Amino acid sequence: MRTAILAFALGVWSFQQLAELPGRNGLHLCMLLMTLAGLGWFLLRGGTAARAAVLLGCVAAALAGWSWAGWRAEWRLNDALPMQYEGVDILLTGVVAELPQPLGNGVRFVLAVEQAAHPVPRRVQLSWYGGRGEEAAPHVAPGERWRFTVRLKRPHGFSNPHGFDYEAWLLERGIRATGYVRAGGQQRLAGQVACPMLWVQRQRERIRARFAATLGEAPQAGIVTALAIGDQRAIAAEQWQVFRRTGVNHLVAISGLHVSLVAVFAGLLAGLLWRRVPGLLLRVPLRRAAALAGLLGATAYALLAGLGIPVQRALIMLAVVALAMVSGREAAGSRVLALALLAVLLVDPWAVLAAGFWLSFAAVAVILLVLGGRIAPQGGWRAALRVQLAITLALVPALLVLFQAFSLVSPLANALAIPLVSFVIAPLALAATVLPIDALLHLADWCAGWMMRWLGWLAASPLAVWQQAAPPGALVLAGGAGVLWLLLPRGTPGRLAGVLAVLPLLLWTPARPPAGGFVATVLDVGQGQAIHVQTARHDLLIDAGPPYGPTTDAGARVVLPYLNAQGVRRLDALMVTHGDADHAGGAQSVLDGVEVGVVYASLAPGHALRERTGDALRPCVAGDAWAWDGVRFAVLHPDGARRLRKENDNACVLRVATAEGALLVTSDIEALAERELLARGAAALAGSVVVAPHHGSRSSSTAALVDAVRPAAVIYSVGYRNPFRHPHPEVWARWSAGGARAWRTDSQGAIRIALDGGGLRIAAQRELRPRYWHGR
Repeated sequence: MRTAILAFALGVWSFQQLAELPGRNGLHLCMLLMTLAGLGWFLLRGGTAARAAVLLGCVAAALAGWSWAGWRAEWRLNDALPMQYEGVDILLTGVVAELPQPLGNGVRFVLAVEQAAHPVPRRVQLSWYGGRGEEAAPHVAPGERWRFTVRLKRPHGFSNPHGFDYEAWLLERGIRATGYVRAGGQQRLAGQVACPMLWVQRQRERIRARFAATLGEAPQAGIVTALAIGDQRAIAAEQWQVFRRTGVNHLVAISGLHVSLVAVFAGLLAGLLWRRVPGLLLRVPLRRAAALAGLLGATAYALLAGLGIPVQRALIMLAVVALAMVSGREAAGSRVLALALLAVLLVDPWAVLAAGFWLSFAAVAVILLVLGGRIAPQGGWRAALRVQLAITLALVPALLVLFQAFSLVSPLANALAIPLVSFVIAPLALAATVLPIDALLHLADWCAGWMMRWLGWLAASPLAVWQQAAPPGALVLAGGAGVLWLLLPRGTPGRLAGVLAVLPLLLWTPARPPAGGFVATVLDVGQGQAIHVQTARHDLLIDAGPPYGPTTDAGARVVLPYLNAQGVRRLDALMVTHGDADHAGGAQSVLDGVEVGVVYASLAPGHALRERTGDALRPCVAGDAWAWDGVRFAVLHPDGARRLRKENDNACVLRVATAEGALLVTSDIEALAERELLARGAAALAGSVVVAPHHGSRSSSTAALVDAVRPAAVIYSVGYRNPFRHPHPEVWARWSAGGARAWRTDSQGAIRIALDGGGLRIAAQRELRPRYWHGR
C-alpha cells in the first residue's frame, strides 16, 4: 500500500510539471491505461508473477494520481475570467469570505461572488483603497454582503529564476481573479450571511480586534495574534528576518506542531475526565476517547486559525492518525504517514507545489526514522535533542533547493523557542481568545519578548546562516540520500560515508561566464526595472525595481532572493539610473541586504539615497568607463555639465560590450536625452540588445535612436496591464521595423541575455519553465 501511495504522489507531482493541460482526450487515455494496469495487477497478484503485479500496481497508482490532478485542474481552470472582461468595470454582488487584511490605506479580502453583470470566477481577491483625503477604505467584515463596481484581471505574478510562483499560490486557494474596487457606488447590503465558516471568520476578526486594542503597539503583538488565529500580517519584517536566520519561522506559522499540541492537550484533558468517571470507561475505551477529543480540539484550533492550506494539511494528517487509533488497529507509523499523504493529495493535488508540504512530511518521516524501530528507545530531553538535530540535518537538502539557505543556529534557537511557544506563549494566547483577561495577553507578549531577545542575539551572528546558490537536482538527490544514510542507527556499515554524498551539495558553486563574456538578466519586477549583469568575477545590478506598497519592494521580494539563488554575496557595483520609484524603489532593501562596493547614480539633490550611500556614491557621467574580465562598461549619459528639466532625461545610460556584441540599457530617457546621445556619437550606441527607453513609452525610442542602435532584440521591462499601456504600439512597430525581435517581461518573465562566447542567446523564464496555469 505504501508503495502505491508513493506512486500516486509521484503521478500528482508529475502532472504539476506540465506546460499545458492534456485536454479531456488525454485524461481519458490516461484513465484507460490506468484501468488496464489495474486489471493486470488484479490478475497477477498472488501468483508467480508477483513482481510484475507490484510494478503494474504502481503504474496504475501513478496514472491514478496523474488523472486525479488533471481532472481537478480542468475543473478549477474552467472557472476563469474571460480575457475580454479584464480591466473593464463589472458590477457584482458577493459575500466577504475570509478575514480581511489591512493594506495601509486600504483593505484586501476574498469575495465569494453571487451575482455579476459579466462572467466572473466564483472567488476573487479584491483590494479596496481609500481615496484622497480618506485615511482608509470602509470597514469590511466576514459574512457581509456587498455590491461593488470592480475591475478584475486574470491571475498574474512575477516569473523569475527560483522565484515565488504567485499564480500557483492563487490556483491552490481557488482564487481565479484579482482586482480592485472602483470608487463610488459601493453598497453594503442588509444582513450577514448565515454560514458556520463565516461565523468562525467573524469570531477571528473580533479576537484580532481585541488583541490589537489590548496590546496596542507592543512589539510582539503580531506574534501573539499569529499564534492564536493564524493572522501573520502584523509580524514586522525585522522579526521575520530573525525567524529565518534562526530557523524558527515554522513556530509562528500555524502548522502540524501547533495543531498536534492542541490535540495532545485535548486528549489529555479527555483522559483525565474518563479516568474520573468509570461509566465512561465502560462505554468508550480511554484511548479512543482521547483520540476523538484530540481530533475535535485540533479541528477547533484549525478553524480558529482560518483553515488555511497549511493548516488543512496538518489537520488531515492528524485526522488519519486519530482514525487509526479509534479503529483500534496498531498501524505502523510509516503506513499512517502514507495514508496522510494520500488524504492530503486527494483534497489538494496542488500541495506538492508548496514548500511546507515537503518540509512537513519530511520532518515527520525523520521523526519516525529516528525514534521508531529501536529496542530501547530514548525518552525525555535526549530524544528531543536527537530529533531536533536529525530534523536540522535531514532538511538541509530541501532547504537549499527551496530557499538556498539553512540556519546553523537552528538547534540552539529551537531548544528554547519550541518549548516556550508550545507550552507558554501559544497556550496563553489561546486562553485569551476565550477568557477576557488582558493579563494573559500581556504575559504572552512579555514571554515572546524574552524569546525574541535570545533569537535576536543568535541571528546577529555572521555565522547564523549558511547561504549558497540553488543546487542542481542531482546534487540534491545525492545529498538527500547522504543524510538518510547518516540517520540510520549506529552500527550501520559505512554510515559516515553519507558525508561524502552531502559535501558536494554544500560545496557546489554555479558556473559563471568565461572571461570576455557576460550574462545579463532583466528581472520581472512589474512596472519598473532591475537588471543583473554578471562577468567572470564581477556582478553589477542596474536599478532595483519599484516599491510594492508601504512595507515592501522589489529589492526585498525579487532582487535579493534572485541574487541569493545565483550565489551572489557581493555586488561590485549598483547603478541607480535615476531617482524615480520604479527604478530606485528597491535600492534601500538591496543596500541593506547585500554588500555593495560602489553606487553609480543620477539622483536629484536631496534624494534619500544620497544620504544612505554616503562615500560609496559616484555620479553617472558620460565618458566614465571601466573593464571587468574583458567586458567593457561605458556610461554614455548624462554629460554631467547640467541637469535637464525632466528627471527622466538625466538618467544613466550604460553600454556593456564584448567582442561579440553589446547591451544598451537606456533607463527612462526621452526624446531630448536621445538627441543628446546621438549628438555625442551615434556609433557608440550600436548594440545587439537594447532595453527599451522608458519601458516603451511613446515619448522615447525616436526613429533616429532606432536607426543608430539597430539591435537584434529589444526588451520591454513592463508590468502586466500597466496603467501607462507600455509598450506603446508605435514604439513596438518602430523597433520591429528596425529588425529587433521584441521580448517583454510581463508575458515572458525574466529575460536572460548571454554574450559569453557562444553568440547572442536570449531566453525567457516562462518559456524555460512553463506551467499549465500560467496565464490562465
